[in-house]
Amino acid sequence: MEMLLSTKGITICLFFFVLSLAAAIEIPLSVSQLPTITEQSHTQVAYPFDEDFTIKCEARGNPQPTFNWTKDGKPFDLSSDPRIVTTNNSGTFVIQNRGIINNFQGKYRCFASNVLGTAMSEEIELIVPSVPKFPKEKIEPLDVEHGDSVILHCNPPKGIPPLHIYWMNIDLQHIPQDERVSMSLQGDLYFANVEESDSRSDYCCFAAFPRLRTIVQKMPMTLKVSRLKHANDSGSPNAAVTKANFIKERKPKLLIPPESAGSSSSVTVIKGGVLLLECIAEGLPTPHLSWVKVTGNMPKDEPETENFGKTLKIEQVTAADEGKYECTASNPMGSAKHEFHVHVEEPPQWLKKPEGGVYSVGTNLVLLCEAIGNPEPSIQWKLNGRPIDGRTFRGRISTREISLTNLQLQDSAVFQCEATNKHGTILASANVNVLNIAPLILTPDEENYATVVGYSAFLHCDIFASPAADVRWTKDDSIEPLSTFRYEVNKNGTLEIRNTNKEDSGSYACWAANSVGKRAITANLDIRDATKLVVTPKNPRVLKSHSILLKCQAEYDSHLKHSFKLSWRKDGAELPVNSTEGGRIILDRDTLFISSVLLEDQGVYKCVASTALDTAEAEAQLIVLDVPDPPEDLQLSENQNRSVRLSWKAGASHNSPVNESIIEFEENHWEPEMWQELIRVPGNDTTALLPLSPYVNYQFRVVSVNAVGRSQPSKPSLRYATPPAAPDKNPENIRVEASEPNEMVMKWEPLKPTERNGPGLEYKVSWRQRGVETDWNEELVKKHSLSVRNVPTFVPYEIKVQAVNNLGSGPEPNITIGYSGEDVPDAAPARVSVEVINSTLVEVFWSAIPRDRVRGHLGGYKVNWWKTRSMLDGKRHHPEKHFLTFVGERTSGMIPGLDPFSEFRLTVSGFTSRGDGPESSPVFFETPEGVPEQPRFLRILNFDQDSVTLSWGLPKKANGHLTGYILQYQIINETHEVGALSNVSVANRSALSWHLAGLSPSTKYKFYIKACTAKGCGKAATEEGLTLAQGTYAGIYEGISTQGWFIGLMCAIALLTLLLLTICFVRRNKGGKYSVKEKEDLHPDPEAQSIKDEIFGEYSDSDEKPLKGSLQSLNGDIKATGSADSLVDYGEGEHGMFNEDGSFIGAYSGSKEKGSVESTGSSTATFPLHA
Repeated sequence: MEMLLSTKGITICLFFFVLSLAAAIEIPLSVSQLPTITEQSHTQVAYPFDEDFTIKCEARGNPQPTFNWTKDGKPFDLSSDPRIVTTNNSGTFVIQNRGIINNFQGKYRCFASNVLGTAMSEEIELIVPSVPKFPKEKIEPLDVEHGDSVILHCNPPKGIPPLHIYWMNIDLQHIPQDERVSMSLQGDLYFANVEESDSRSDYCCFAAFPRLRTIVQKMPMTLKVSRLKHANDSGSPNAAVTKANFIKERKPKLLIPPESAGSSSSVTVIKGGVLLLECIAEGLPTPHLSWVKVTGNMPKDEPETENFGKTLKIEQVTAADEGKYECTASNPMGSAKHEFHVHVEEPPQWLKKPEGGVYSVGTNLVLLCEAIGNPEPSIQWKLNGRPIDGRTFRGRISTREISLTNLQLQDSAVFQCEATNKHGTILASANVNVLNIAPLILTPDEENYATVVGYSAFLHCDIFASPAADVRWTKDDSIEPLSTFRYEVNKNGTLEIRNTNKEDSGSYACWAANSVGKRAITANLDIRDATKLVVTPKNPRVLKSHSILLKCQAEYDSHLKHSFKLSWRKDGAELPVNSTEGGRIILDRDTLFISSVLLEDQGVYKCVASTALDTAEAEAQLIVLDVPDPPEDLQLSENQNRSVRLSWKAGASHNSPVNESIIEFEENHWEPEMWQELIRVPGNDTTALLPLSPYVNYQFRVVSVNAVGRSQPSKPSLRYATPPAAPDKNPENIRVEASEPNEMVMKWEPLKPTERNGPGLEYKVSWRQRGVETDWNEELVKKHSLSVRNVPTFVPYEIKVQAVNNLGSGPEPNITIGYSGEDVPDAAPARVSVEVINSTLVEVFWSAIPRDRVRGHLGGYKVNWWKTRSMLDGKRHHPEKHFLTFVGERTSGMIPGLDPFSEFRLTVSGFTSRGDGPESSPVFFETPEGVPEQPRFLRILNFDQDSVTLSWGLPKKANGHLTGYILQYQIINETHEVGALSNVSVANRSALSWHLAGLSPSTKYKFYIKACTAKGCGKAATEEGLTLAQGTYAGIYEGISTQGWFIGLMCAIALLTLLLLTICFVRRNKGGKYSVKEKEDLHPDPEAQSIKDEIFGEYSDSDEKPLKGSLQSLNGDIKATGSADSLVDYGEGEHGMFNEDGSFIGAYSGSKEKGSVESTGSSTATFPLHA
């Protein structure tokens, strides 16, 4: 067997020390010894509902004791009645509840004897109660007069206490009790004086015996109350009662204690019990009871009374409660008194009890016995249960002491001391065992012990010996006793090894020897590694509503893994293993997870690990951060016209110091219930001097701010109203706005409510024309604007606005310059000219309008133009105007997006906020030819093994006279590798198809077709296709192209295309907004046409570049031709003419044809066409 020890510290050491002492005193049962009573009954009640009653008496001893009983001091034979059942080697007997058992009532005593002596039990009283019953009797009715005193006697039967008495009617409703009607401690019902309402025939007394489970009822009693005889002289019943009362009025008379007891009586109470003193009086009017202590003071300032002041109750009585107590019953007619002499007595209590023990031969014995009580108890010594005969006893005996010298084996005996007074008897026994034996080692041999490093180890060697034995310990093979400071042998033989280490492991021997003999045992000790814990994070700081995970990392000895347990505690209280609070706190062995952390989660979390040998703890302090609690107790002081001091108590900061406090105010006149910030103060301050404005009814609140956030606002302070004053400031942001040329509207920002300073706020507006010596025009207004008519157009004025209220004017206002209303310019720009940059872009020049003709702030210039005819076909066009605006003082601007090879007209006008001025005379200009647009489509009509037939459409806009087409093609494949680019020049400008031979079979090609003018070639249309393999029928395309349905389909497509073109043309001529930036086709093109940003310099149509067969160009990495509309500097971008996407802010009127997507008919190519 391995004994596990895990003790550390003084408390544990003392615990083992006390246990070892107890073991040393107890004599092993294998050693001859006197009998000792180990168990006995005390007062026993034989309840009638029990089946049997057990009287216990058990004892130990060697030899085995025999048992005898006495009843009421006389021998009692357990075999005298067959209802008594006994057990072998036991003094306990059972009385079966059969028949009449009253004869078993009495006081029993048990004697346990062997050859060495006799042990005696305390007296055991067996009470056999009778069933309580009220006697059957006829109770005569009581007929009394109004005002008389009456006593209804209960006289309850005797029974086992406690006894509870109730007075009720036949319906089991309690009789109401008060100062006039009450029940005595004996259960009688007292009427200090009766009233007619007391008349009833069902006064019932009930006696309840809870321990007997019995309630008995007395026969109902009748009480009749009649009016006083000869009291009917008055016709009024109330008057009769009053007269009767007057006749019966009398001073109080004590009923309890009765007059026969005299003016005083004596009361005895047991110390520690309850003192109950009772006074009940009769009289009319009803007497009032009061209590005083004549000698000394009451135990309390207000004595505890019951039963409407008629009973004085003192619990836990002490000697200090002795003395004289007086009750007084009084009414207006007089008083009555009674004095109680209270004596406090107590049953016997031990001061010194005789204590037995084990004695060796030749030693001396002294037994002491002292007891106290009131009255003083008498002491009687007994030997083996019999009184000691001083004549034959060889030792000395006195009332309080017995002594024996030179003890011998035959002196072994049981000495009893009994202390008795009238309140009880107590018994103490002392077993004197005189022994002469060799040591007995009670601890088993070869015990295995274990502890952990740093703890104390206790190796037991429980010894019984007489005379006392000498004990020593050795380790391993050494014969030298252990003697260093770490080793200590306790009185019970246990070896304590303090602060153990690994070297303490090994085998130990305990040696015990006395004059009679010696004995030895061995014990084995193993030292284990101590358990270690670490909790991470150590001291976390967590925001409220966030989550935290605590982890407990443990190290422990592998031998202890089966007993290893882990638990968590918060502030000392263990947390349950299962999740708590609906899963918010989850424990999973070594982890503790808390979600949605609350403020109450803050505390010390301790991880506790325990094994069979040790315990270890590690803790983490969880700190929960939150916004501060709202400040409290706002107080105002130092009241001034323009300031007040606000003080407050800071709320809890919740582990994050308050950085600052924000003081807000609310006024209830202009903006009620709207809180505004007033000032901020540093976080440590809890007072601030607040600057105030006149004529405001303030209330304040405070918000605390820490690193987590803002607290809830405090409760508002009391209101504080400041007196009115003249304005401190004038309106700001004074400006002139005008909607008509001969009008001037002066506007300003009105004063805030807290800037008004008083009632009757108005604004004094002053104005005069600048540079003209004249008086100021003035006007008082309540609004924050003033309109003045019939003023010159666009003339500067000096303007002042001053705040005025009933208490005075604000400071002298500053002068602001403003202009009267504007008009449109009355002159057009001169010297308008046009410089053609390229086929789609021109630059316009003009001279500025004279400043005196602008008649307002010049907004800029507007350039209008429209197309008059196409130089390609000579057709005249319906004039559709377009315009661009140029902000500011510019005298030139670019006009993009023009149709090539066309004739235009152009005008320029200035504008103000009121509108446009007159236009200049029209200027004519023509745009040169440009490159054509992309052909409408490119289709593959027929594919063969080494040839292909291509068809294409005319370009949507030729932009000049067509000179022919450029057809290009190259080999492509899926890996993006491309072959060399081949060119075919189609000089016939009317040709719309071409048969291309010399191709490779089963090869994928990409084809390009571009239209050309004298200016160059335009953007290409593309198509891809795969030539046929050798041996494949090549007429598939020819077959389809000769079918009637295919010819019809092509005709339908042509008609639909023509219809779409017509619709687009009509929509173009209807006009609309002109989008400056066109979205160019980013589809791969063999020739990237780029128009350099001629907006800063050169701007020309790009010449056609030869197609380079590079991977880059085919992947479309070269950007498509830049649109002529993408002009960053048109209209001066720095003045806001262009948005971020490059489009014009100004209205660019005119239609812009939208790009369309058209299928070529091939399954391998779908591409967009751009206008």
